[in-house]
Amino acid sequence: MDLFASDLHLSSATPDLNAAFLHLLEGRARDARRLFLLGDIFEVWVGDEDADMPEHRPIIAALRALSDAGTDVHVLPGNRDFLLGAGFTAATGATLHGDWLRCDVAGQQALLMHGDTLCTDDLPYQQFRRMVRHADWQAAFLARPLAERHAIAADLRQRSQQAVAGKAEQLMDANGEAIAAVLRHYACTLLIHGHTHRPAHHTLEVDAVACDRWVIADWRDRACWLEADDHDLRAFTTADNGCIVSDPRHF
Repeated sequence: MDLFASDLHLSSATPDLNAAFLHLLEGRARDARRLFLLGDIFEVWVGDEDADMPEHRPIIAALRALSDAGTDVHVLPGNRDFLLGAGFTAATGATLHGDWLRCDVAGQQALLMHGDTLCTDDLPYQQFRRMVRHADWQAAFLARPLAERHAIAADLRQRSQQAVAGKAEQLMDANGEAIAAVLRHYACTLLIHGHTHRPAHHTLEVDAVACDRWVIADWRDRACWLEADDHDLRAFTTADNGCIVSDPRHF
């Protein structure tokens, strides 16, 4: 079994979700061959010193325990935690990838992404993304004291929230042409991503080839994930009583 999750946005302000993630790592994920975390595990990550924050330590330790137990942990950075680095991988045993990962999932060639690069209609965001992903910007930012980095991140987050409030909904969704382009470029028939917080299972055709796109749910108020066996993908969430149920948003 493979397990996929995205957009957890864990922080000191989300103790229940933090506990739910630990429960997933210590329970159902132990039966997984591979765990894929497709970005925004954390609400903010300003450098690998953040691994030592009190709210992050149990998560880092649980990821390490899962890796040590034999589950391959793969992480793709999101727009909140794109500064995950070698310190994070050393602490967790996870493999850190770039903007995409191509692999076999449920018998299909799959492309895994966070999903923000698909939102090509949001030009201001894409411009900002290019700036903060540049090596020179990151080197200058990481050279600042940790407290200053957190202050800058808080200011950027506030500005982002204000900008999002004024944007049309369609600007923040994945662009259809961008979706087709990546499936075509990487010769995949399955795309799995998060970022948009619009969970669904879409079917589409690219050059007359049937394809599937799964958008993973965010952890706004409960744990949500996908599971894949050799032939199929299914979405799950936790009910109010803590039981695991199929997620109707994906069907």
